[in-house]
Amino acid sequence: MRWVPLLLVFLQFLGSPATCAQPVRARHAMVVTREPHATRAGLDVLRSGGNAVDAAVAVGFALAVTHPAAGNLGGGGFLLARFADGRTTFIDFRERAPGNASRNMYLDERGALTHDSLAGYRASGVPGTVAGLEYAHRKFGAKPWSELLRPSLQLASDGFSVSYGLAQSMRATKVLSRFPESNRIFLRDGRYFEPGEVLKQPELARTLERIAREGSKDFYRGETAQLFAEAMKANGGTITLEDLRNYKPVERKPLTGAYRGYQILTAPPPSSGGVGILQMMGVLENSGYAKSGPGSAAAIHFVAEAMRRYYADRSEYLADPDFFEVPVSKLLNPRYIETLRASIDPER
Repeated sequence: MRWVPLLLVFLQFLGSPATCAQPVRARHAMVVTREPHATRAGLDVLRSGGNAVDAAVAVGFALAVTHPAAGNLGGGGFLLARFADGRTTFIDFRERAPGNASRNMYLDERGALTHDSLAGYRASGVPGTVAGLEYAHRKFGAKPWSELLRPSLQLASDGFSVSYGLAQSMRATKVLSRFPESNRIFLRDGRYFEPGEVLKQPELARTLERIAREGSKDFYRGETAQLFAEAMKANGGTITLEDLRNYKPVERKPLTGAYRGYQILTAPPPSSGGVGILQMMGVLENSGYAKSGPGSAAAIHFVAEAMRRYYADRSEYLADPDFFEVPVSKLLNPRYIETLRASIDPER
């Protein structure tokens, strides 16, 4: 089978409108991110002799400065990689629930759902970004850690030109204006940044400087951890210093599958996307999808029906494998996929 080499970092990406642009092609390496400064940081690392993991680390920290909706120190992510020698890995550094989390923590006294899970100090999970990127670097990186944080530190300290995407993201996230600190940093006298204006973040620069010097030790046990825990306690948050100290990324085995002669490498649970990709591709293969024509009503119908079946399974079975037995082999069993495919009526 033919392999499609991949190195993907998943850090809470926001969707964006489709644009008409020419595809980019490269023979040896490519960096794709949500924001041009972050892309440049990754490219500079590659050009100076770094490897793909080094570039991913630099990109992750740069996005924390230039487009925090796509990557930030307070969130988490996944890293999926295939190396030139054929080795593969998947690093899970998603956020974890705090130790005192409960099933009813987002319900009021009447049992109704509150907005606490959507915004504010109680909405946050224990962040994994710093630990995950450091884990990847220690195991697979080549360049010095502090060198990989240099672009993000400079962007935060000296400032950068706000992109159209960041300006739109901040404008869409109106909740920023509700909290004094985010209002102070991401708004100017109550108004949002416009594209082209310069955004400086000196406090974030100091945090990045500590992380560059001390690694994840600072973020989970040092000065940054103390500041984090104190802010949580002062504002009714649920994350404690103990939660930060207990955080650890997990290295997992990627899922593999096949589609039309290609072997697919993708994310295992707790990501639900990998199972979804493989199941939906399995349903679409050997269906009428390939013959229906790109963008045709019939093709869209097949995709929509495959997605419907996957999302039903997602709601029923997919969860964190550290706490729930996810029946991956059943969901990707060829016989089961055949029953899903057979249940699709191409006419309705």
